[in-house]
Amino acid sequence: MFRHQKELQFEVNVDRPDPQLARQIQEVLGGQFGEMTVMMQYLFQGFNCRGEEKYKDMLMDIGTEEIGHVEMLCALISQLLDGASPDDQAEAAKDPATAAILGGMNPQHLIVSGLGGLPTNSNGVPWNGSYIVASGNLLADMRSNLHAETQGRLQVARLYHMTKDEGVRKVFRKMLARDRYHQYQWMAAIDELEQKNGVIVPATFTAKDELEAEPHGLEFWDLSEGNESSQGKWATGNAPDGAGDFVYLSDPAPQGQKPVMEIPDKSLYHDLDAPGGVEKVVKKVADQIKRK
Repeated sequence: MFRHQKELQFEVNVDRPDPQLARQIQEVLGGQFGEMTVMMQYLFQGFNCRGEEKYKDMLMDIGTEEIGHVEMLCALISQLLDGASPDDQAEAAKDPATAAILGGMNPQHLIVSGLGGLPTNSNGVPWNGSYIVASGNLLADMRSNLHAETQGRLQVARLYHMTKDEGVRKVFRKMLARDRYHQYQWMAAIDELEQKNGVIVPATFTAKDELEAEPHGLEFWDLSEGNESSQGKWATGNAPDGAGDFVYLSDPAPQGQKPVMEIPDKSLYHDLDAPGGVEKVVKKVADQIKRK
């Protein structure tokens, strides 16, 4: 079960209302890498976790903390929207500077939420459950968690420099510090799981299971102009798990055949089997090539 405590995790006290900033902060609340995403991702991973209890407990700890971060951002957005009524907007519009700020306001903050946070991003796009990853594979999920925290912290850092409001910045500094720890946390969990099972996911589908495809598990295929990519650790040296040495292929050749597709049934109306249909398509393509 969950138990709510009325106090926020950290103090929220903005210097002044700023409806435009409230809209921008929606990105780190209900955007793809916002607090709603990591909250739901960690909780569902925790709900469904099988195996060692410490991983489930850790996921539930951080997932519950993220519920508090959603609440904290809603409080922040609400304070930034204080005083932004339709009448105030009409009066403020008389001043060009104030009108410019209010002009960037999310109208849904007035119409839909009545000056509160919304489960949407900064453009009003609703939060989507497909943003979360909860695969049941601990290592795969922990790597996804690190990715989510990395992107989320990046966005908060950008927002930090988009405002001079010290009250808002204070909240952001707390969030940035927690996101720093969360990155450390996922790195530690990833390292622990890699020590147990190796670095490749899934660990139980081994290189031997790949049979004749095994050599390709160590090859770097250079398929774009230039050879600068040959200078990376991914192109030379030993694989991280010691499985072998990487091979750099500067001009890899196709190893498959040209695909041949049958003309589909008439009921699908591709019209390729109509009188002269195939010939017309071939001629059209040939004419386009000639023009080029």
